Amino acid sequence: MIPQNSPIGILLVNLGTPDADTVPAVRRYLREFLMDGRVIDIPALPRFLLVNGIIAPFRAPKSTKTYKMVWLPEGSPLKVYGLGLEKEVQKAMGDKYMVRLAMRYQNPSMAKILNEMRDAGVGHILVMPLFPQYASATTGSVMQELMDIIGKWQAIPEITIINKFWEHKSFINSFAVLGKKYLDEKQWDHILFSYHGLPERHIRKGDDYGVCKLGSCCDSIGPANKLCYRAQCFATSRALAAALGIPQEMYTVCFQSRLGSDPWVKPYTEDIVKKLPKEGKKKVLVFSPAFVADCLETTEEIGEEYKEVFMEHGGEEWQLVESLNVSPTWVKAVVEMIHERLPEVIMA
Repeated sequence: MIPQNSPIGILLVNLGTPDADTVPAVRRYLREFLMDGRVIDIPALPRFLLVNGIIAPFRAPKSTKTYKMVWLPEGSPLKVYGLGLEKEVQKAMGDKYMVRLAMRYQNPSMAKILNEMRDAGVGHILVMPLFPQYASATTGSVMQELMDIIGKWQAIPEITIINKFWEHKSFINSFAVLGKKYLDEKQWDHILFSYHGLPERHIRKGDDYGVCKLGSCCDSIGPANKLCYRAQCFATSRALAAALGIPQEMYTVCFQSRLGSDPWVKPYTEDIVKKLPKEGKKKVLVFSPAFVADCLETTEEIGEEYKEVFMEHGGEEWQLVESLNVSPTWVKAVVEMIHERLPEVIMA
């Protein structure tokens, strides 16, 4: 049993963000992010040459301009909303808990926050990567970094990991509450559920049971594909559509943010966006349920870039449902998930 005065650590982890909307800061972020072997899964030397010789130097100036478009007065939106979530969850959990936000890449780093928890004498750490659907490049990377850090400690406390939560009713309800206000306002021609993409090879590499066909196999989810990112995205959409009363023919699941020439999971959001107006679907409501906080991929990519493409191809109205950020229902959902996963002896 944990000593009575030993705090319980709650580590909320998001992907990461540059420290500033400047080219050097964005370049540092890109280098750390893209050098992760779970993100660009090629051998270390070619990855180093690709990232440091091509991607980071040439992409950083362009990405910086985009970051400037979404940057808030307080800083990066991903970090601002993350710290807001940290504050509200801490308030809800009470002084017995030490709730902290960390980023997988850049700051506040996982190593810094975990070492602070160790110095505070935590007896148990619950780690919650803020990615609803499991993927090797996101949650898997956080788990590997966690193990690398605490593996150097002599005294390792108990660890609990929430490795996915797309199926949790409170998570689905949090997005449903946000979406309902737009659905109540007007009649939409179509609904899009757009998720961050992944290379198809990532999905195949994680297929331990040989069931992946990157097609209709994702129409249901079970023991063999429960950690398939694509299957989880389709399952998230079914759950959210059911919660909102959206019939199957009224929505499409698609994947954004593809890079490079290798095939990524399909269908591509950009292709669907171009096609919808031709089908008479000119008023579209868009959800992005892979993100729990608004960031570059939601505010700029979906909210602006895809909107422009949609309008150019004959669309009339394009509305992005904001992310969960620090909404009361999301704070409540996080607290519920924490309580459900911590041992009863701790909760007593």
